[in-house]
Amino acid sequence: MRPDILNPLFTESAALKGVGAASIKPLERLGLTRAVDLAFHLPVSWIERQRVRRLAEAETGRMVGLVLTARDYRASGSSRAPFRVVAEDEAGERVSIVYFGRNSGWPRKLFPLDEPRFVSGRLDRFGDDLQIVHPDHVVEVGEAGTIPDREPVYGLSEGITNGRMRDLVTQAVARAPALPEWIEPGLAARKGWPDWRAALNVAHEDPAAKAARERLAYDEVFASQLALMLLRASTRRRRGVPIAGDGHLRDRLSLPFAPTGAQRRVFGEIDGDMAQSVPMLRLLQGDVGSGKTLVALMALLNAVEAGGQGAFLAPTEILARQHFASLQAMLAGLPVNVAILTGREKGRVRESTLMGLADGSIHILVGTHAIFQQAVAYRNLALAVIDEQHRFGVSQRLMLTGKAERTPHLLVMTATPIPRTLTLTQYGDMDVSRLDEMPPGRQPIDTRVISDERLEEIIGALGRHIGAGRQAYWVCPLVEQSEDGDEAAAEARATLLKVRFGADAVGVVHGQMPGPEKDAVMEAFAAGRLKLLVATTVIEVGVDVPNATLMIVEAAERFGLAQLHQLRGRVGRGDQRSFCMLIHGQALSETARARLALMRETNDGFRIAEEDLRLRGAGEILGTRQSGEQRFRLATPEQIQSLLTAAHDDARLLMDRDGGLDSARGQAARTCLYLFERDAAISLLASG
Repeated sequence: MRPDILNPLFTESAALKGVGAASIKPLERLGLTRAVDLAFHLPVSWIERQRVRRLAEAETGRMVGLVLTARDYRASGSSRAPFRVVAEDEAGERVSIVYFGRNSGWPRKLFPLDEPRFVSGRLDRFGDDLQIVHPDHVVEVGEAGTIPDREPVYGLSEGITNGRMRDLVTQAVARAPALPEWIEPGLAARKGWPDWRAALNVAHEDPAAKAARERLAYDEVFASQLALMLLRASTRRRRGVPIAGDGHLRDRLSLPFAPTGAQRRVFGEIDGDMAQSVPMLRLLQGDVGSGKTLVALMALLNAVEAGGQGAFLAPTEILARQHFASLQAMLAGLPVNVAILTGREKGRVRESTLMGLADGSIHILVGTHAIFQQAVAYRNLALAVIDEQHRFGVSQRLMLTGKAERTPHLLVMTATPIPRTLTLTQYGDMDVSRLDEMPPGRQPIDTRVISDERLEEIIGALGRHIGAGRQAYWVCPLVEQSEDGDEAAAEARATLLKVRFGADAVGVVHGQMPGPEKDAVMEAFAAGRLKLLVATTVIEVGVDVPNATLMIVEAAERFGLAQLHQLRGRVGRGDQRSFCMLIHGQALSETARARLALMRETNDGFRIAEEDLRLRGAGEILGTRQSGEQRFRLATPEQIQSLLTAAHDDARLLMDRDGGLDSARGQAARTCLYLFERDAAISLLASG
């Protein structure tokens, strides 16, 4: 149960003074549905208002405040032209106060002719004239003292003004209670941090409040680290089943090449974990093509050799079917029964699979989220493998524990190399293995960065490529052409390329297509019946066609580095030299230019991941967060990196030395977990 002291902060925003039907929608769009959301909605910038008596004393380009008197209104017959209030300062110098929109009644009401008003807004020069566009404050002269010289600027949505947001935030912050201290006293003293409530107040009042903002960021990172430690402790307390296969299946695998040193090392780590009565909880990171599927299969066979079953979860149906086909091929001739279960399996096929799982005749099940469903029961689930871990999340990992009498061992994999900082941030409950060595035969991919002005040359090169018997991908950021005529869309691009190369040679696949239709196109491309596959990022992970040796990414500046690296990894999967063309538009930012240059320079996914964190930040790298997964609201990526070690050590100190959650500091830390909504970890602790 959330501590009562926090209840005022978790009141719905609708309960705040002045929140009506018109305010609810913009607040919902911003995710500010409760007082605590508003309290954590920190300013994005600040207004420093220059008060002057005359326009001649004011600096253009700055927010100014002064007394002005309206002398005239100027309206145009056109609905698009602005409405202007011509006003004078005390010296008679004129300025135009500009309002866009058809309704001139509001500015006339704000500025009655010949009556002075205190006006605040940005003063600019337009030609020879001074103007203020949409002033942020217009009040009677006697109320000028109510407008602060320094004012926070908040992230807004259409339908709510900055002044209104500031008022709601002030109400929300006023609900913040004094809370007991959860930070180790020596650390707080060394950092010079204020207490939690003081930090929250100052962060909304002072643009120079670095210590206050750092304190709030630390609290959030600390709560995250403590929650992960509690999750790990809960998992470690659960009873698992020691698994030790005898090798009779693994020794009979027919592999095209010997495992790499990295694969053998990781096999050993996994075998050692599975032999323990404490359930394995291991994250396997491996760059594109590093051989994670083979590692997963060896772990699954270890479970089958010991009389258990294995489950292999994939994030998409395409990838599930590809894993199913890969496992069947590698297991050819072995007495191992592999089945698949996705949302598409219906009727007798589905019933047969469910019966085979329940009676143990199915040894390995491959599937999507469908294998979480309540009707799916295993006879003896010993190991679960989750591919593309970042698409599932902690809450979904935990659902697996209900699928076996004893908690199964868990191996989660990602082909998206994760920077070390984020590994600890997001996966601190896991042991981590890295496949940092490529199997023999994988060649570096030749990457070119090309302007979209050379589109015709690129299409010509594509024609020569597929004319030589090779296949290619063309990836677009959109599915359909947008209203502004943006052609970087899969449907529009596929139409043009079909005209050029023939409808029978070009397929298109994207996330809005029905599953069977999408799979049919993918199967035709894999079988070589299609020469060119135009797609969105639905092919980002896992698609394996060795004859595809050219990847073209249109509008590459719209993709993140990690995503571009994943897409590039779809080629170079055979023994032929492969190429990646990154097409960019004309208006490239410095960040986009740096990202594309790095892609040209290196094929090292781990280096790319570290650089992606530096250039774009943690939220984008980890992708769209799953429902129920917590994001960081107060801590910036830079703060996460700088504070993570201290927060991790402080949480460890609390658990190991300071009595855990039952001590005085531990009780304060419980409040911190509830405040930052990491409290699911507490229920785990209680349930054991």
